[in-house]
Amino acid sequence: MKHESFSVIYERACERKGGEAVIEALLPVSLTSEELAQTPDDRYLAEFTRKVFQSGFVWRVVDQKWPDFEETFWGFDIEKLLMMPDDMLERKATDPKIIRHLKKVWSIRDNAMMIQDIRREHDSFALFIADWPVDNIMGLWSYLKKHGSRLGGNTGPYALRAIGKDTFLLTRDVEAYLRAMKIIDGGLTTKKSHLAIQTFFNSLREESGRSMAELSRLVSYGVGES
Repeated sequence: MKHESFSVIYERACERKGGEAVIEALLPVSLTSEELAQTPDDRYLAEFTRKVFQSGFVWRVVDQKWPDFEETFWGFDIEKLLMMPDDMLERKATDPKIIRHLKKVWSIRDNAMMIQDIRREHDSFALFIADWPVDNIMGLWSYLKKHGSRLGGNTGPYALRAIGKDTFLLTRDVEAYLRAMKIIDGGLTTKKSHLAIQTFFNSLREESGRSMAELSRLVSYGVGES
């Protein structure tokens, strides 16, 4: 089924948000592959951790406590975290300076292990993320869900967006649009839906020259209460 053109999506977003200048100021900015490759691996782990703790919780509280997270977990130094014994990890999970949630704290070391495994093959985790093709960004989501800890659902994609990797997001407004346009008609996480969603955004990207991050934000601005 033929989807709406980029111009229709863009014009609707501009109309709803107050014009082109307003829209352009609201669009997210992604990093280049070179910038992503130069980002230290500990910053990837830090952002994964932030999004894991923000999931199902008040984001503002996590942000307020974030300097204590950085201190408690040694700036998310991969090597130090991998050497942390279980009893030390459990003690850190009871520290009132951070958010006390043992399973989420456990995910920090698990995700450090994932990053270390990838570094053995790709020199750095940053290069692995930088080199992953945007036209299969949902494949990266799936990889993080399978090999990482607590990075399924929207957690992994939100972390990638925060880091600067170009990705669309399946927010409620974007999902509503995809269903209204009959781009998907089944479960959001099925292989059929993933293929249809990735194909839709790839087509929009080719047509418009815009980033995936910009495109999903524009789609969301055209529907719902956003």
